[in-house]
Amino acid sequence: MNYIGSKYKLSDFIKTSVNATVGSSLKNKVFCDLFAGTGIVGRSFKTSVKKVIANDLEYYSYVLNRNYIGNYKSIEISDYIAELNLLEGKTGFVYKNYCLGGSERQYFSNENGRKIDAARMKIEKWKASEEINEDIYYFLLASLLESADKVANTASVYGAYLKKLKKTAQKELKIVPANFETTTNKHKVYNRDSNALIKEIQGDILYLDPPYNARQYGANYHMLNTIAKYDTFVPAGKTGLRPYKRSNYCKKGEVISVFEELIKNAKFNYIFLSYNNEGLMAEEEIRKVMKRYGKYDLATTAYQRFKADKTENRNHKATTTTEYLHILEK
Repeated sequence: MNYIGSKYKLSDFIKTSVNATVGSSLKNKVFCDLFAGTGIVGRSFKTSVKKVIANDLEYYSYVLNRNYIGNYKSIEISDYIAELNLLEGKTGFVYKNYCLGGSERQYFSNENGRKIDAARMKIEKWKASEEINEDIYYFLLASLLESADKVANTASVYGAYLKKLKKTAQKELKIVPANFETTTNKHKVYNRDSNALIKEIQGDILYLDPPYNARQYGANYHMLNTIAKYDTFVPAGKTGLRPYKRSNYCKKGEVISVFEELIKNAKFNYIFLSYNNEGLMAEEEIRKVMKRYGKYDLATTAYQRFKADKTENRNHKATTTTEYLHILEK
């Protein structure tokens, strides 16, 4: 997925930095990805550590991580995917509220909106009848989310839809399996507030990738939450937003205090914080906080900025940004 803050291109840099700090052998370590997003970092460590703990407050993130991290044994799913792809479209919540056939919004073509509704209804029916277990349920949901995202009629995020259907949005939805890596060890996935959860967990390596700025993931990816939850609410405004909670990590006046509270309560030997030079917290502020709790170090790398719109409309004109990996041995 084209995801704000995704660490896909930085995963090698992060793994190299972790190995250089902790040691190359991680097989007996517990690794926690506390702001997991799409789970890229946790997935990159899944086969090399004893256990991955993944968490995110957004439900669509929980679904993705429950599949990619939480699923660790092989499951038989090919028949379910094939059946979902053969379904006739149905008029449901997505079609009625996010397609032109049922509303003024056009996040999906009419055909794809109805196919998403049909697939989502079917997955829920299988779960309710206990035809599928939780592992298969989240596998199918993750597959639907990622496949629906590929035919979404947006520039990249769901803060707005395009007036005309772009080429990829005109393609027919095809649900592709969200295949995960198998391991011998079990992992744990949460859908919790990070500052509350940190008081209840412990391990060896804590990786932090909180929001950097005022952009709210609940607003930018509201459509994915709606498909994942498939609940009933009154979509708000032109873009059909669902209710969402504003993170303290997205508030200039709150972020330092909640960040220090997190560091103070963390029961992990090593803490790695990804942040960039355009974030709400300045490098010096982060350094001061982390130095209070142990030995501090810093690694940096340059990488291409995330682009969700045309360059001339953005506040930041630079094509690259500096990614900081703040390191604390507590």
